[in-house]
Amino acid sequence: MTHNGFRLALGTLTVLRVPPPTVVDRAVAGRAMLLAPVAALVPAVAAAVVVLAGWWAGTPPLVTGALSVGALALASRGLHLDGLADTADGLASGYDRERALAVMRSGDVGPAGASTLLVVVLTQAAAVAALAAGWQGALVVVAAVVASRGVLGDWCVKGVPSSRGQGLGAAVAGTVAVPRAVAATAVSASVLGAVVALTGLPWWSGPLAVLLGLGAVGVLLRRCVRRLGGVTGDVLGACVEVALTTSLVVLATAT
Repeated sequence: MTHNGFRLALGTLTVLRVPPPTVVDRAVAGRAMLLAPVAALVPAVAAAVVVLAGWWAGTPPLVTGALSVGALALASRGLHLDGLADTADGLASGYDRERALAVMRSGDVGPAGASTLLVVVLTQAAAVAALAAGWQGALVVVAAVVASRGVLGDWCVKGVPSSRGQGLGAAVAGTVAVPRAVAATAVSASVLGAVVALTGLPWWSGPLAVLLGLGAVGVLLRRCVRRLGGVTGDVLGACVEVALTTSLVVLATAT
């Protein structure tokens, strides 16, 4: 059944065309969320290739950072950035829960969504620019992207509700056992710590990036549960972008 979860993760979270899962149920959805960091190697490598190409070509770091973030978005179908914009519009609206959810489903990007996208993409690009120095920078970017997808398993744990009875959020909410989420977080923190130590950054900056990213996502989720009644697919996408941005800023600061 693990292969079904991996297919679901790859097909949902990346541009790769893979055979569809033979079974899609809540157990498979939970495995897909736990396997999201593995699937994230696809967009992570795309971003890293741009970092290496920019370093080899002598491209200005900020340009390399922007192109790397663009490659990351394209390789993940823009899914998480779209969720970030929709979540920002929903939370910023002055409507009740149902109308706020309708705003998020509409697909239109409002002022709050556009502003949030601008800030997040610029911050990510600047952080990657600070890290983009040869293979070391590329490796850190890969590790940060992979670790950021770990929040999908962390916040699809039992006890975190879905805001509505259908959609991606309903399919994955509450599908991950807490012990598995904790173990996955420990692995992410350890791997990121080892990677940053290998590249010359302080080893503690890796676990710190994971923990602060998890905390920032926790604040967002608390707001979403209160305002929207739980998580949606858009909210989970926003969680990924918040975790990635936080991690990149922490790692860039540690350089």
